[in-house]
Amino acid sequence: MTDLLRDAPLGQLIRYFTKSRLLQYPEEKADFTCPCCYVDPQTITPTAMQEPVRPDAETVLDTLTPMSEDIVDLEKASLERSETAATVQAQLSRVATRSALEHSFTRADLEKEFTQASLAKGPTLPITPTKLDDGTILVDWYTTDDAENPQNWSFGKKAFVASQIYMYTLAVYMGSAIYAPSEAGVMERFGVSATAAALGLSLYVLAYGIGPLVFSPLSEIPLIGRNPPYMASFAVFVILLVPTALVNNFAGLLVLRFLQGFFGSPCLATGGASLQDMYSLIKLPYVLSLWALSATCGPALGPIISGFSVSAKNWRWSLWEMLWLAGPVWIILFLFLPETSTSNILLRRATRLRLATGNMKLKSQSEIDQRNLKFSKLAIQAFWRPMQLMFQDPSIAFTAVYTALIYGIFYSFFEAFPLVYADLYGFNLGETGLTFLSITVGVAVAITAYWSYIYWMVEPEIRAHGLGAPERRLIPALFVAFFCPIGLFIFGWTGDGSVHWIVSVIGVGIFTIGIFLLIQCIFLYLPLTYPQYAASLFAGNDFARSTLAAAAILFSRPLYVNLGIGPGVSLLASLTCACVAGVYVLYFYGDKLRARSRFAAK
Repeated sequence: MTDLLRDAPLGQLIRYFTKSRLLQYPEEKADFTCPCCYVDPQTITPTAMQEPVRPDAETVLDTLTPMSEDIVDLEKASLERSETAATVQAQLSRVATRSALEHSFTRADLEKEFTQASLAKGPTLPITPTKLDDGTILVDWYTTDDAENPQNWSFGKKAFVASQIYMYTLAVYMGSAIYAPSEAGVMERFGVSATAAALGLSLYVLAYGIGPLVFSPLSEIPLIGRNPPYMASFAVFVILLVPTALVNNFAGLLVLRFLQGFFGSPCLATGGASLQDMYSLIKLPYVLSLWALSATCGPALGPIISGFSVSAKNWRWSLWEMLWLAGPVWIILFLFLPETSTSNILLRRATRLRLATGNMKLKSQSEIDQRNLKFSKLAIQAFWRPMQLMFQDPSIAFTAVYTALIYGIFYSFFEAFPLVYADLYGFNLGETGLTFLSITVGVAVAITAYWSYIYWMVEPEIRAHGLGAPERRLIPALFVAFFCPIGLFIFGWTGDGSVHWIVSVIGVGIFTIGIFLLIQCIFLYLPLTYPQYAASLFAGNDFARSTLAAAAILFSRPLYVNLGIGPGVSLLASLTCACVAGVYVLYFYGDKLRARSRFAAK
């Protein structure tokens, strides 16, 4: 618990103001015994820029598992020794998930990383750091089970940190659609049209698609890490909730809503990165799906929470409720969210070791990388690379368009539901909000099926036969892609007031199952095909999704009003039908597309 508080923003402030006299790291304590390799550089053999030198597994096994040849069968002993050596060596070279992806340029690289992630944990062994030709010693983890390595945190600590990321994500995403029940009050208060009032939701969604282009590169700078962008931007987000609830002019409301979305976006930009810092490649799908659960259910829960309160009070009530939710979440993050970036953790360790030993040759790899980091490179990675990938690779372009389309349809529901359930079925604001529970139920069903598929099929296959082709991650998509048009047609043609409302709600649930599983499959497929560009891929995909969703919020009401719910929804459903064919093309011809791509891992 002390370590958790020390590494959290509050703990870092306490350390700063007490000049590190409180909440000290091991290197700062009087009884700290520095590993000899950092005290006596002569114990390290100089190497060029390469992977840190690890203890030889065979040598280690000689000391760990001595064998008596007169009582153990030699052939069996040799086999066990080989298997144990492989496990030990895999444990020694285990790296963080993000590093594994960023440094995987070929299919063989990915196969190696997944194989290592799937092996059992080995014994605790010291790690010998790399010494460069110029005498620089690269500060590394002390042992294979170093407690400061997020990959080595206990299950409980990882779960607690991940839960904070989920709450943060839920609060920000809920802030988008919680405004939807207030649109009628905004129209009345400021005398604007329904489309203009919808801008309060649309601009928020657009802004949290733009934000990742700025905040994601910041969090990758070793000196900054994950926490400062989280805490600073989310503090601004919480503060902005007050003037947004009090504003008395329409233009000011729209500007404040845009700024809220922008400053809330780091959870979208780097929430997944924080989870990747902690969890191995083999377990990452589980935690990322829970993160997606927060992102999907957040907008769905917003109208449920604000629907009744806006009816009972006024349109501003939904904006105050956001303050009551986001404020406590920020406090929890401030008290308990530790830094997860391995680059930042090792950089600060190198600084402490220099103070403890007086050896100025001790540096982290991230310090060297940061010294050579240029703003132009960051700008290219943040703004140009995501667009380059989408425009120059058909596979990336298709996945971006597909996810943007289904995401846009999802957000069009916040305009369609009042037209269906309030106008045709006579529901009040609160009852209309309850219909969004169908989205939450759909996600719960989808995540249960998804976890079962990963646990019973994907994990055993990887452990037995290796990673396989990236297209194998698309197998569930071949089936659930049909759920999207089916769910939409059910919603569109049964939500006319003559059929019981539960039927159209079931259609929404079916559609939700489809989009959730589709996005999970695509988000597993993309980093396996283009591992070194994973960050840019997700930034570009986020931007495309949010941009189309923002547009969908504005065009959906005129579309449904002019064409009718049935024809309007059918038009969108027909687009998802066309995309089903694209999924099959990607699955059966993906290898040929990858062979032509300049970005895919070969």
